[in-house]
Amino acid sequence: MKPFFELLATCPDTGARAGVIHTDHGDIPTPNFMPVGTQATVKTLNAEQLAALGTDVMLSNTYHLYLRPGTGLINQAGGIHRFMGWTRPVLTDSGGFQVYSLSDLNKIREEGVEFRSHLDGSKHVLSPEDVVNAQAEIGADIIMPLDECMPWPCEKSYAEDSTARTSRWARRCLDTRGGVFEHHDYRQFLFGIVQGSTYEDLRRQSVAELVDMDFPGYSIGGLAVGEPKQQMLDLTELTAGLLPKEKPRYLMGVGFPEDLIRCVQRGVDMFDCVMPTRNARKGTLFTREGRLVIKNASYAEDFDAVDEQCGCPTCKNHSRAYLRHLLHVKELLGMQLATLHNLYFYLDLMRGLRKAILEGRFPEHRDAFFRDYRMATD
Repeated sequence: MKPFFELLATCPDTGARAGVIHTDHGDIPTPNFMPVGTQATVKTLNAEQLAALGTDVMLSNTYHLYLRPGTGLINQAGGIHRFMGWTRPVLTDSGGFQVYSLSDLNKIREEGVEFRSHLDGSKHVLSPEDVVNAQAEIGADIIMPLDECMPWPCEKSYAEDSTARTSRWARRCLDTRGGVFEHHDYRQFLFGIVQGSTYEDLRRQSVAELVDMDFPGYSIGGLAVGEPKQQMLDLTELTAGLLPKEKPRYLMGVGFPEDLIRCVQRGVDMFDCVMPTRNARKGTLFTREGRLVIKNASYAEDFDAVDEQCGCPTCKNHSRAYLRHLLHVKELLGMQLATLHNLYFYLDLMRGLRKAILEGRFPEHRDAFFRDYRMATD
């Protein structure tokens, strides 16, 4: 049997890596970007469209699926793949970020998280063991332990307590079913999540404790929550450099196209973010020259493609003027076409980075991107 992760190439001038993650629902070539399908769907797209874009793996959210439709129902269906008609790998996050973002509705204790549903106010308690068992029922290929995503800025004393608790929760998650287990008829892999806020010593402590537990892979959590961009990059580089080379590294919740390239350069293998899909629905598109706000009046009579070099269905068949019209009149097709374009851009960006790493020309590829790409200053 193939190992869970194979490292195929590393750029000698940077930390950029190319590899492949083997799951029972297919291989995940890395570096890779995961479209976010919070509630077992990437908004506006179906599974066939996702696959046609070249999506290798998608992300769903344990917190939201636990509340609706309930993990028991998904388990009854045979797991999330059968439930939503998706045949490729799925990763689920633990809900730790939702605990952070809905902090006024929750209480964090040693035994787990007590929270009130943002839907109806009903009270729920989830322990680390509950979170693993819920994800087993969901049936994701890669699952996350319960953790706490701390706010920024964060007092050192709080960060110390939280980081230590996240490690204790990680051990409890690991003890529940092990790092690799089968609940349905395929393997599920549990990652550890590195926390520590913006404190380097706590990041080092978290890595040391989690690596000692020997998870199949590792996530870098608690970044891109408001801290300065350079600090996020520095902490990503520090953390990735401390993690085992032979295991995949997943940076949670990042981000803009330029962030992906800079973090691939720092040794990250996997990413997820709502950036491409949420921006698409609001009318902001990503192109090789930078961001384009398609709702602007200047595109009302622009019959060019969104991006002449793009191979997505939107750019092949429709103009900027048509897309602007659809979004202006709030037609659902406009959101779908914009989402198709943005996800294709992100996925194609990652394919290009991987190819460049494998061919030994990552620095040149990176520099060419930044020569053409105009980054927003907002």
